[in-house]
Amino acid sequence: MSTVSVREAVAADAAEIARIQRVTWRTAYHDILSEQALTELGSPLVEARWAEAIGHPGSRVHLAFEGAFAVGFCVAGPAPREDVADAAGTVPPDAGRTGLIGTLLVEPRWSRRGHGARLLAAAAAGLRELGADRGVTWAAESDSATLGFYRRAGWRPDGTVRTLDTGARRLRELRLTGALEIRLVE
Repeated sequence: MSTVSVREAVAADAAEIARIQRVTWRTAYHDILSEQALTELGSPLVEARWAEAIGHPGSRVHLAFEGAFAVGFCVAGPAPREDVADAAGTVPPDAGRTGLIGTLLVEPRWSRRGHGARLLAAAAAGLRELGADRGVTWAAESDSATLGFYRRAGWRPDGTVRTLDTGARRLRELRLTGALEIRLVE
């Protein structure tokens, strides 16, 4: 049995994170995203953006491994105002204590092995260290796998939706929220 682990990413991990994003989006999200968005994932700028994200103060990028293979990643940090406000722009009283799970991806061939749960638990622990009491994330309304994953972690849609333009179509996302006390069941 392979050893599994999660650690914080370093700048040298940017290429591997870009690879995981590219493979996962092309495999799992090809029906949701435009061909243009998928093609842009091959740009060298994607790796540079991940290097910037890894070094961004206040946010943390976690990388999951199975044996020697990087299999997934998660980006978390304080939630920006626009990610916690309601549709009218009203910010809740706990906005300063709310963390954002910006991205959580596990390469599809490594899914269903607990990597997503380990990544979410590590991100939640990091957000608690930053003073967050709860978390929010966004998921495509049509992405039943991601919605199911967060539901199993105790996170629920809070009624807020947003629509993104992917270049060829519009993508409707639901905001989910939940506690940052994530308990792994082995």
